[in-house]
Amino acid sequence: MKRIVVTGMGALTPLGIGIEAFHEAQLAGRSGASKISQFDPSKLTCQIAAEVKADMSQWLDRKQQKRMDRFSQFALVAAEFAFADSGLDLSQENIDRIGTFVGCGLGGMASFEENALISHEKSPMRVSPFFMPLLLGNMACAQIAMKYGFMGPSLDTVTACTSGADAIGQAYRAIQHGEAEICFAGGAEAAITPLGIGSFAVIKALTTRNETPETASRPFSIDRDGFLMGEGAGILVLETLEHAEKRGARIYAELTGYGRSTDAYHLTDPHPEGKGAALAMSRALEEAKLSPETIGYLNAHATSTPAGDRAETMAIKTVFSHAKEHLAVSSTKSMTGHLLGAAGAVEAIATIQAIISGVLPPTINLDTPDPELDLDYIPNVAREKQVSHAVSNSFGFGGHNAALVFSKI
Repeated sequence: MKRIVVTGMGALTPLGIGIEAFHEAQLAGRSGASKISQFDPSKLTCQIAAEVKADMSQWLDRKQQKRMDRFSQFALVAAEFAFADSGLDLSQENIDRIGTFVGCGLGGMASFEENALISHEKSPMRVSPFFMPLLLGNMACAQIAMKYGFMGPSLDTVTACTSGADAIGQAYRAIQHGEAEICFAGGAEAAITPLGIGSFAVIKALTTRNETPETASRPFSIDRDGFLMGEGAGILVLETLEHAEKRGARIYAELTGYGRSTDAYHLTDPHPEGKGAALAMSRALEEAKLSPETIGYLNAHATSTPAGDRAETMAIKTVFSHAKEHLAVSSTKSMTGHLLGAAGAVEAIATIQAIISGVLPPTINLDTPDPELDLDYIPNVAREKQVSHAVSNSFGFGGHNAALVFSKI
């Protein structure tokens, strides 16, 4: 099997713009949560979220913004950051062999809502001529490919909150099987809209701690009451180790394993014993040819829901039964909120940064641990620890599960 490495990273997150700002905020234990500013949330039971606080006109002109939904804008700018970070010289590359794999769970939610109102109140013939390309989830991939002329394979993975991780995993597979030599891979999401928030609120999936947004996301706590929605994008540049070394690229880490599974259990709830999650982690470790004892850090999916955090903890105990005392686990969603289809990609970046820096991000707001959840969740304060291998988990509605293993190179 070809060895696949990460040579570039780009991120737009509620904690900051760019990978440096994102990493600094993680280690400081900052929260990106606040009252929703993009619309009036007063009619909703959840009125808080973790928004990307950036003026997109810094990178995109008015014409570009008009032709792209917010999630596509995030993806394109994150890809620009990753491209610059990678040091790629496209004049020296075969653009037919560069692919784009970007996951998105919900697509152009804001564009959908805006144009649905126009159609209802005026006429379907009054919707924007850009409505369909604004809406479609694959447009994040398309925008990146069009900007740079990439003509390799392109794929929009839509596996709910596993979409970003699956995009990275499918890019990994494409390079392994010779479809591409380089891939831009990750996830993007921008669903902080009235319908986006409302649809999760009516099923009581969201936190209602509106008065204290910075402490609302509290994975593994006894008083967790639902997830905090976030938005953003994360993009990785993947390529073969041989290609990276040939061009003298800086290598962040190696992607050594990718595992997938399905719960086949419920529309929204995870399997209560975490059976599907455990399968995904086991398969990722098997592909990486690593034993549980070799994993030093796990970036948990942990969204701060009662059922989800419990099921994931049980899955981790199943896979790491004899090694759990030496495994450090944390949920960066305690700081970023849940970025849905972008979560797996942004958390992959956080996992790689933990390996590189030797400092593991904390689970903030973990002041009252759930006594039933008894792993080492790195409460509240970042921890210095050298790790050679780490896992990033992602799980989604419908029972989709994915795990990525990253290793020090």
